[in-house]
Amino acid sequence: MVSAVSATDHLRNDEPVIGVLALQGSFPLHIASLERCGARTRRVRKPADLEGLSGLVIPGGESTTMENLALRCGLFEALGKAGRDGLPIFGTCAGAILLGKGTERPERLELVDVEVHRNAYGRQVDSFSQDLFLAPFDSPFHGVFIRAPIIEAPPGSSDCEILGKHDGNPVLLRSGQFLLATFHPELTRDLRVHKLFLQICGVTGSCAEPEVPGEAAVNLLREKSI
Repeated sequence: MVSAVSATDHLRNDEPVIGVLALQGSFPLHIASLERCGARTRRVRKPADLEGLSGLVIPGGESTTMENLALRCGLFEALGKAGRDGLPIFGTCAGAILLGKGTERPERLELVDVEVHRNAYGRQVDSFSQDLFLAPFDSPFHGVFIRAPIIEAPPGSSDCEILGKHDGNPVLLRSGQFLLATFHPELTRDLRVHKLFLQICGVTGSCAEPEVPGEAAVNLLREKSI
């Protein structure tokens, strides 16, 4: 497995690096999934960590906590600027909430012109899993939904491309260099969604044998209400 690198490490090497916002939530599992795809990763905790990245993942977790921590360390504004300047960003669950728009907390980055409603399926006990038929893939992807948001279907004139739905609601959506998922691909052994994001980033890597997170790790994430 490839180790996460620091910002200064990247400056000494032309190899692409994918950042993972590491303030709270399921960032360790995203790092593991990306590294199984052969990508180099970096934990992003301050604005300088965004320098030189080829892409960024905003993980699932508690969206209001992420917003608060990012504002406190000056990272929230930097994330918005990076996205507006063309950095590919993949938001899963809480990450999708932050990338989109909404009138309730948390404050949004508003990088994607869709309304995203937090906890829209209900409380923690209403979490579920479902096989999803996603446009980029030939076979179903097992989606894990934990206190999942709902993306409001964009208008026909939008530049958003809906890549998959559940009960009529978008669950995987692309808008330019942004990718939003309301489920948790990092909680499965299936690397296809992470590989799709790497393609958006223009990054290729030799994919290692898929692994599944240990049951203890998955249970811990559920207990923390990701």
